[in-house]
Amino acid sequence: MTAAIADVVLVGGGLASAAAAEAIRQDGFDGRVTLVTDEPHHPYERPPLSKAVLMGDAPPDTAYVHAPDFYADHDIDVVTGDPVTGIDRHAGTVTTASGTERRFDRLLLATGARPRTLPLGAGLDGVVTLRTLDDSVDLGRRLGETRHVTIVGAGWIGCEVAAAARHLGAAVTVVDPLATPLQRVLGPRIGAVFADLHRANGVELRLGVGVTDLRGDDAVRQVVTSDGSTIDTELVVVGIGVVPNTELAERAGLGVDDGVLVDETLVTADPRIFAAGDVASAWHPRYGRRLRVEHWANARHQGAAAGRNLLGAGEVHDRLPYFYSDQYDVGLEYVGLAGTDDDVVVRGDLAAREFIAFWLADGCVTAAMNLNVWDVVEDLEAIVGSGRRVDRSRLADPELPLAEVRS
Repeated sequence: MTAAIADVVLVGGGLASAAAAEAIRQDGFDGRVTLVTDEPHHPYERPPLSKAVLMGDAPPDTAYVHAPDFYADHDIDVVTGDPVTGIDRHAGTVTTASGTERRFDRLLLATGARPRTLPLGAGLDGVVTLRTLDDSVDLGRRLGETRHVTIVGAGWIGCEVAAAARHLGAAVTVVDPLATPLQRVLGPRIGAVFADLHRANGVELRLGVGVTDLRGDDAVRQVVTSDGSTIDTELVVVGIGVVPNTELAERAGLGVDDGVLVDETLVTADPRIFAAGDVASAWHPRYGRRLRVEHWANARHQGAAAGRNLLGAGEVHDRLPYFYSDQYDVGLEYVGLAGTDDDVVVRGDLAAREFIAFWLADGCVTAAMNLNVWDVVEDLEAIVGSGRRVDRSRLADPELPLAEVRS
């Protein structure tokens, strides 16, 4: 057993907690490990919730991080449906809603985030968000029964739900105040590719407008937009981002600013308490600032690093941000972090939706995305990670191997 550490408590039921638990046991820790979640499920991953599980192509249990017997086999106590409500840092204990008190020598906060909601349509059935496994199952059922769905927000969740809804046969309208889908991440040029993709698959895009009202008696029946027009609908999915669940950390007196503040080793100001995943606002050495990244890869890698670090490894988490998405017949991977004013260089064919996009600032590649071009992400990570200036013509030349661009 690691000296002076007998009890580890992991708060949260997502991928970050599961990855931490796995890493802790892999590192040989033989003390008590307790994972506590407010949900009725064992830890699961979120990407399938807006993809295969939502469309009914995979059963809900395929989203679980580990097989059901993993936790018992590794002597990890999983407490479901009993959220942690308080942390006593002086006593080194956490208390759950049931009144149960558990001691800790090391504590991981992986409390995730919750969806933003609209201050509209209070009490109306059919106004939903997508965050949990139960949300996904319920939304999939609703989409299979509805004739028309309106999606508020054209970010990743909105676009993936739109694709799933079309797969299930529903008519879809997407409303967003920006000029293109995914504009905040990809910019207008690449965002336009996704606008064309969704229109080609029968989605009506209402861009450049917001939502001002949701109307109906018991259930939503109409969406009113900021230009005064209306959309008749049977279901509204709100996908306008998330809010990190920092309340537990705040009550414990830990630093919070759009997430729980941690350093590059994922430790808070209290050396016994760490944070990882969607809730962590972590110092990133490469960028010289804090990042809060809401993607699967971040939860996986941060969770594992936090698990090792709470045992004393002192590992710096400096991986480049990475995410992926699948929509219709399009798949993509994105690595890095582009700024809103970065230039874009394209290798390939935007119209054919088969290309690599590079974002540049001061001649250096800040991010790259491969869309329907595969087995290149390692090269893209190397190009982005190098921090070197790269000739634009070399990036755009499809005849020049990426391995030569990165060298």
